[in-house]
Amino acid sequence: MIVIDLSVGEDPTQLIQLVNAAIVEREGEQRQEEGCLSVPGFGGSPTRPLRVTVRGLDPHGNERIYAATDLLARAFCHEIDHTDGLVFVDRLSPLKRDLMKRKLRKQVREGWEE
Repeated sequence: MIVIDLSVGEDPTQLIQLVNAAIVEREGEQRQEEGCLSVPGFGGSPTRPLRVTVRGLDPHGNERIYAATDLLARAFCHEIDHTDGLVFVDRLSPLKRDLMKRKLRKQVREGWEE
């Protein structure tokens, strides 16, 4: 299940909850800074589609289809990646991913030394 709320709780009508969400169409390309609670304190700019069409079931079992662009398209891709066992770091170039891993390891070492 994915949950997306671009209004951050300000507008209940923007809450999207989908079970078995899948991207059925993608178009274009965008790169914007992303972060994730799975990797706190780190960000990156993975390549994402500019537009996506997503299909899934709402909490009542009704099929829902969303056509999304820009931030909402990125949010769908980001959350669907989680259901596939991926985080945004997995979408970065190998060099950027390696640099981030090194920084994470250093933080863990420094945290354990204190």
